[in-house]
Amino acid sequence: MNTAPVLVAASRRPVVRGAPLRHAVPLIVPGWKDSGPDHWQSAWQLRLGAERVRQASWDAPSRHSWVQGLLRAIAQIDRPVLLIAHSLGCITIAHWARTAPGIFLSRRVVRGALLVAPTDVERTDAAPALRDFAPVPMRPLPFPATVVASDTDPYCSLGRATALASAWGATLHRLGDAGHINASSGHCTWADGLALLQPFDGWPVAESC
Repeated sequence: MNTAPVLVAASRRPVVRGAPLRHAVPLIVPGWKDSGPDHWQSAWQLRLGAERVRQASWDAPSRHSWVQGLLRAIAQIDRPVLLIAHSLGCITIAHWARTAPGIFLSRRVVRGALLVAPTDVERTDAAPALRDFAPVPMRPLPFPATVVASDTDPYCSLGRATALASAWGATLHRLGDAGHINASSGHCTWADGLALLQPFDGWPVAESC
């Protein structure tokens, strides 16, 4: 059994230049195998001046290690954060919220979370590399959240995504026929998705690009 993560002391880094002072710092939380240069998370990182979680291993994920990596990333930022997760990154946030010290769960630290295409690690055909993340915590998150789900995600049915959103106390946003909402499904820059950030912290709505 994995033990709860221990807070690792982290050195302070400069505040992200791309984030206006009135906003939280966007923190990109990729999923299994990371998000490549053609993925919308990488495009948003550049566009928003976001920070990004760095995991010890992207190919062999460990629940404890990934939760610890997320905790470290949040601890290194001097301002409130807005979590922007994809796939297994969403499940990592749910585990982190269950085990993190209470001081990290205040809205003064986490303004909210955009959880895009959470993967169903409990499905019968889930990759063995993902099974360490089961079972998924099914309790309300202590900060506002939106789950973005696709009707045609091969890694999570719409019914399961709906159940996750309900358990986490999150708003559900359906994208229709959007696959896993990644580069393979054509979501490379996904400029329209930026509008989903605005309810959390006043981040900009979608712009043409």
